[in-house]
Amino acid sequence: MISRLPSPPLRPFVRRVWVSDEPAAPQAGRRERVLPTGMAHVVFRLTEHPLRLFDGVDDRCGRIVSRAVVGGPRAAHYVRDVSEPTRSVGAQLQPGAVELLLGAPADELAGRHVPLEDLWGRPAIEARDRLLEARRPEEQLACFEALLAARLPRVRGIHPAVAQALARFDGTDDVGRVARESGYSHRGFIALFRRAVGLGPKRYSRMLRFQRALAARQADPDATWVHVALAAGYSDQPHFTRDFRELTGLSPGEYRSLAPAAALHVPIVEVKNVQDAPRPRSYDRSRKKEDRP
Repeated sequence: MISRLPSPPLRPFVRRVWVSDEPAAPQAGRRERVLPTGMAHVVFRLTEHPLRLFDGVDDRCGRIVSRAVVGGPRAAHYVRDVSEPTRSVGAQLQPGAVELLLGAPADELAGRHVPLEDLWGRPAIEARDRLLEARRPEEQLACFEALLAARLPRVRGIHPAVAQALARFDGTDDVGRVARESGYSHRGFIALFRRAVGLGPKRYSRMLRFQRALAARQADPDATWVHVALAAGYSDQPHFTRDFRELTGLSPGEYRSLAPAAALHVPIVEVKNVQDAPRPRSYDRSRKKEDRP
């Protein structure tokens, strides 16, 4: 996998770009939990297998989304199929950049996976065709960045109040104080922030704290959960444990025992009777909030 910063013109809008080759899992029907970041993603799958999602660990059917997908900002994990080999190129967007690059308010995409063609139309299909023509990973990344950069002349920038709030939330989770500093009413600030970022400011701050915890755990795998919780800004370990279970569907101990190779991608150990599972559902464009957590 190649993961790096985007080209300088994209950096106000895109946090990272990547290209990856994921081999098929050794067990047919293998799935994994993907933990939330609070950020939106744009991903093109360059193999024949589209993204297949499940409505939880017990869902044996799943549904097919697309080969070009927008993953909206979310504050809960989701379950995806990892049983087929996949090559993909994608980007994690900066908070506030969703509407600017994709043309839809972030709060309308929050907690959902949407086919990119629903937002871009025919250009999404043409974009994937162009990516398929590029053979080497660096060529695919360069092509992908060019596709995103082509949309930049249409953007106007992030609202100053949202940009200020995003900077403040790196050091505080006091939503009331940040709202007062914005000059907007509390309700007006929350609506402005949610439209730009996709999550409300309180939930966004919660996601930042959770990401700090995962980063601390990854930096020091032998650290105790108490140390991880306090370093990330949790008031105590019970608070951290409740948050962790709600966001991941796992206790911290279960997460540690599964020992994921990538912090956000947690394998689901066992799937029973995969051969008898029903056929996956196709994405239903009429169900706009179908996978909201």
